[in-house]
Amino acid sequence: MTERTLIILKPDALQRSLAGEIISRFEEKGFKLVASKLKCISKNLAAMHYAVHNDQPFFDRICDYLSSSASLIMVWEGNEIIALSRKLIGATFAKDAQPGTIRGDFSCSERFNLVHGSDSVESSNYEIGLYFNADEITEYELGNARWLADAKPSEINIF
Repeated sequence: MTERTLIILKPDALQRSLAGEIISRFEEKGFKLVASKLKCISKNLAAMHYAVHNDQPFFDRICDYLSSSASLIMVWEGNEIIALSRKLIGATFAKDAQPGTIRGDFSCSERFNLVHGSDSVESSNYEIGLYFNADEITEYELGNARWLADAKPSEINIF
């Protein structure tokens, strides 16, 4: 099932010049980028983004982190992208993230974990709405889309 997810390359990813490397992981997986913007997220917007955690002791710290510098905010599309991108990103804390995941390969901190990815269809819809208007999301077809679908070989018209 085709889904959309919000992916944010957080301030530490940009400060460490990892944006290209991280984006390539999503592209290599076959996901389609449909929206992006570079933005310094305000504390107010960070608080709305993390509203589900507003009663947690770490709430202020994560809002400060997300609003500390520029972030690259993106919407990606693909089959089962929410679950697949969460696996690609890896566990929240560096010590728990497996090698081969973004956090497992690049994160070295419990405090700075490089990337955010929506964890459900509901949170994805909410988060995308915080950062993008509908007219900022681009509809188009990838040239390699037929090779990424779950089509039977007999359904693929090569010539």
